[in-house]
Amino acid sequence: MPLQQSLNDLEQAYNNFFKSCKGKRKGKKVRPPKFKKRNTKQSARFRVGGFKLKEDKISLSKIGKLKIIWSKPLPNPPSSVTVIKDAANRYFLSFVIEVNQQLLPESPNSVGIDLGIKTFAVLSTGEKIDAPKPLKHKIKRLRKLNRNLSRKQKGSNRYERARVRKAKLYARMKDTRKDFLHKLSTRIIHENQVIVLEDLNVAGMVKNRKLSKAISDLGWRQFRTFIEGKAEKYGRDFRVISRWEPTTHALFVLRFCWWQIRPFCQGMDLFKLRDSSRQR
Repeated sequence: MPLQQSLNDLEQAYNNFFKSCKGKRKGKKVRPPKFKKRNTKQSARFRVGGFKLKEDKISLSKIGKLKIIWSKPLPNPPSSVTVIKDAANRYFLSFVIEVNQQLLPESPNSVGIDLGIKTFAVLSTGEKIDAPKPLKHKIKRLRKLNRNLSRKQKGSNRYERARVRKAKLYARMKDTRKDFLHKLSTRIIHENQVIVLEDLNVAGMVKNRKLSKAISDLGWRQFRTFIEGKAEKYGRDFRVISRWEPTTHALFVLRFCWWQIRPFCQGMDLFKLRDSSRQR
């Protein structure tokens, strides 16, 4: 059954590629499919009839019974399951289930979120939220593992052990970042009825070689994806402001004539917002 699903995925990939070549597919041009590497993420998908699920065990066709450690209970019977092995040799089971929309009680609050590098997010309420920045804290360890890996001969057992150590470090950094984004997005969704976020050109900003590492370490795009999905799930209103909207025009005027009007406007919240924007 996993081989059949792989053929179906290959057919879909070629259809997307040919439609992209003919201009029938929206978005960026799609490249032709290529083989996966053996030492990266691997997956096998089983549909109904290819697996049987019990309390703490699952039986997969051609594989046998496996013991499961549940992260959370399933609300409904699954329609398919995907066995995933990541680069750090960790195994996961991903289930596809049908879930009804879970509406939260309406909240009178609304919030605007401004994302930044030094401070991950500044809310319209004045709250500042800092990111864990796992890559920044683990960069020395990562460089050491890269040097250690470069000294090993490819294909040897020592090279494989060094590669797994590096992959495990990447996995810990990814898990730390994802856990922070999940908790933050869940809190914002539960506390506010309307959430407003700016449409940032993250793909273009990452091309800046001086800021690409810091931007990638924050996970701006993943945070927006979490907010969008949870807003749809819990019945919240999520809005995106165009990147061309003059949202910083007032702040620019304040910076231009700050030295002239500062003596007359001490203690105003607007200048606290101005100072926080300058720090970011």
